[in-house]
Amino acid sequence: MKIAAIQMSSKMALSANLETATKLIHDAVQSGAELVLLPEYFYCMGQSDTDRVALAEPYLKGPIQDFLAQTAKQHNIWLIAGSVPISSAQPEKFYNTQLLFNPEGICQGRYDKVHLFAFGNEAESYRESDTMMAGDSIVDFTVGDLRIRPSICYDLRFPEFYRQQFGYQLITVPAAFTYTTGKDHWELLLRTRAIENQCYLIAAAQTGQHENGSRTFGHSMIIDPWGRILSSLEEQQGVILAEIEMDELDKIRTQLPALNNRIFS
Repeated sequence: MKIAAIQMSSKMALSANLETATKLIHDAVQSGAELVLLPEYFYCMGQSDTDRVALAEPYLKGPIQDFLAQTAKQHNIWLIAGSVPISSAQPEKFYNTQLLFNPEGICQGRYDKVHLFAFGNEAESYRESDTMMAGDSIVDFTVGDLRIRPSICYDLRFPEFYRQQFGYQLITVPAAFTYTTGKDHWELLLRTRAIENQCYLIAAAQTGQHENGSRTFGHSMIIDPWGRILSSLEEQQGVILAEIEMDELDKIRTQLPALNNRIFS
């Protein structure tokens, strides 16, 4: 299967971001992608986190989800929305949710981000818990014979998250990693998660200087189970692609049976 990661520098206006996503998804499909991953917050990098609260939609209903369903169906692809704002019982908060749409445009998977980012220094600070509800479940997506472990951004820092209910072949990491943390940690964390779980990993990132003044790191990547970077993009908007080779994954797990040799799990 050929998979693609979309890298965006999202703006504050939903319409502009959906227009950019449309173009980049089209480019991915023209290059043969069967599964496409969008970055976290592809729909909006707002002036403040409360801007995303205002865009929150009921699950399975709303313009963002309608766009995703129609796009998946139009292109006959599996489309994974890096994150969508899904309404919660608390009107001032939303779930940061990853959704899987099949080639018929039907939503077949939902993951609510479990780990909510917190960071602060003299120049910048973030506390997602002010506007987000944390998910409480680890789930997997199924695409044919491929099992996927969805995760979002800050989840990447918690290796135990990926060892629970093991059995997948691909990790998704849509992200809006800050430049401050990304320049030192992003590639290291991505390659480590792929190596220790002997699986493919696809990371779709936000990039560049945004209208709200924040800067994200970019550097979307697709990584194989040996930790090799198959495709990457620096800080421009665009698309990266690579093939998932199940024979290669099985060979690595057979030659180096680290997953079977675990003592603690």
